[in-house]
Amino acid sequence: MKVDKNKSENLSKATFAAGCFWGVEAAFRQVRGVVSTRVGYTGGTTEDPGYEEVCTGRTGHAEAVEILFDPALVSYEDLLSIFWKIHDPTQKNRQGPDIGTNYRSAIFTHDDRQKALAGESKNRREASGDYGSRRIVTEIVPAKTFWPAEEYHQQFFEKQGRRSCRIS
Repeated sequence: MKVDKNKSENLSKATFAAGCFWGVEAAFRQVRGVVSTRVGYTGGTTEDPGYEEVCTGRTGHAEAVEILFDPALVSYEDLLSIFWKIHDPTQKNRQGPDIGTNYRSAIFTHDDRQKALAGESKNRREASGDYGSRRIVTEIVPAKTFWPAEEYHQQFFEKQGRRSCRIS
């Protein structure tokens, strides 16, 4: 998706990790107001890691999605709501069959406002009782350098003609 340079100064960035980045990206690409997405790695210590390296768990990175959005069309709070719905935030370092720190649940905040909204949102979800006695383990941490994943990972489902990881 091409971004109009005149409009780009009105756009905001959000970064989420919620398991395998393919499904997370696909969910956010459907949202009105999301201008672009890219999958990659963040939250770790290794510079410019690759997929195989991240999968070892030694880089500290999470598979994440960086979202560029128009806050006039979709709010950060709306994006947080979607984030909570598309994964199980009570699973530590995994989502379903995907296991490892690279599959952890995390919100990478880009400013103090995002940090406050993410914390409030997490507190509301925990208080909702939706997860029974299970605690939400989602990390809320400042965004670090985002390293784009290899090109074949970008918009993976669209390239494969699929909508999800599940085979029906």
